[in-house]
Amino acid sequence: MNWPAVEALPRETPIVFPVAALEQHGRHMPLFTDSLLCGEIVRRVADLPRFRDGVVFAPLQWLGNSDHHLDFPGTLSASPRVYLDLLNDAIGNFVEHGFTRIVFINGHGGNDVPGKQAIFEMRQQYRGHQHLLLLFATYWNLAAPPTDGFVQKQMGHACEWETSMMLRIRPELVGDLSKVEDVPFGNAFEPASRGWIMPDRSAPGHIGDPRSATAEKGEILFSTFADGVTKMLDRASAWDGKSWNG
Repeated sequence: MNWPAVEALPRETPIVFPVAALEQHGRHMPLFTDSLLCGEIVRRVADLPRFRDGVVFAPLQWLGNSDHHLDFPGTLSASPRVYLDLLNDAIGNFVEHGFTRIVFINGHGGNDVPGKQAIFEMRQQYRGHQHLLLLFATYWNLAAPPTDGFVQKQMGHACEWETSMMLRIRPELVGDLSKVEDVPFGNAFEPASRGWIMPDRSAPGHIGDPRSATAEKGEILFSTFADGVTKMLDRASAWDGKSWNG
């Protein structure tokens, strides 16, 4: 799009920012995993006929908040405050141009806290904008996860879920799973939240058991998560501009 095309958009058009990361994913998965997976989900959603004209999808932001992975070479990270400011500026740019519905679709767990803080801060900054909708959603939280045939019940890291999804779209990037061991999720003083870095939890850098991953499971996960994102964008598109509920 050029700027006149953006200028011509109705200001109620949802603007979608896909955000992910470039960070270590254990010994068997590539650094770009989160961005590849989030990008595939958003691609599937953006290809739906009803979104081709009614929603704008920004390019995927591959730099995320990954400081907790910096013990592993190859990880690139924007520190939490820098990342928060990056998201704030993305919001501010479009709000200043008059757009009123901004949705972040997130594909990396480390982005979740600063992402939620960003939309909280910017709603305070633009408190005079009565028709402003700011949303931050992590894709695997938008749909009930599949259970039949799956070992895991939640998202891990370079786990059964992520490894299956990578086997579906880029199997040549997945290493030898026979040499990978299970790293249990554990219970980190729940329901409290614990500050942590990856070496606190996992020496090889993954969490979960990737050995049961298959491309068939990957397709089920992609379909499930793309459907969840689709429903969220339907809700954002249908919002009446004033209600608390959506």
